[in-house]
Amino acid sequence: MEVNKFLQRYSAGERAFPQTNLREAELVKVNLSKVDLTAADLRQSRLGRTNLSGACLRKADLSESILWGTDLTKADLKRALLREADLSGAILTKANLKRANLTKAILKGANLSNAKLSEALMWEVDLRPTADYRTNLSHADLSHADLSYANFSMAILYQANLDGAKLCRANLSAGMGLNTDLTEASLQGADLSYANFSGAILSKANLLDADLTGTNFDDADLTEAIMPDGSVYK
Repeated sequence: MEVNKFLQRYSAGERAFPQTNLREAELVKVNLSKVDLTAADLRQSRLGRTNLSGACLRKADLSESILWGTDLTKADLKRALLREADLSGAILTKANLKRANLTKAILKGANLSNAKLSEALMWEVDLRPTADYRTNLSHADLSHADLSYANFSMAILYQANLDGAKLCRANLSAGMGLNTDLTEASLQGADLSYANFSGAILSKANLLDADLTGTNFDDADLTEAIMPDGSVYK
């Protein structure tokens, strides 16, 4: 669909555009709140600073799209494809990203507080800070997500749920994981150096070969966790 025609129909009050082809579309700084783009093709589209709050993007393909500072508050992105998408500074507060594919996505400085990311595929995702903001994952549900090789350096993980998550070789250095739930999480070979996991739950977590240099585990629950040397914490 041509972008102008799509915008005209949206301006006229239409909201449902399932399976629409908007590949490589230029939709920067546009108001598309509550639009329904279920299973739409938005690959390589440019959606920087666009308002997509409350939008339905279930199973939409946003691979390699640019979403700098885009407002996706409460957006439904369940099972969406966001491979190599650039979401730097995006607002994803309370967004539904269950089972979404975010492989190699860039989420620098994004706000993912209270987001639902359970079972999401997040291999090599970039969650490092920007010059102005740290990536915020406070209260986010990352249970059973695959975050292998992800870069969480300096990310905020306050009370995040990482129960059963895979974090093999992930970088969580200098991260803030106060009261984070990492029950049975796989952190084998992860870099947790100088991270703050005060009060975190790491019961039965796998920390084999992890770097715990300067890591703060004050009041943390490490019951039956596998420590870097292979011993089991009692």
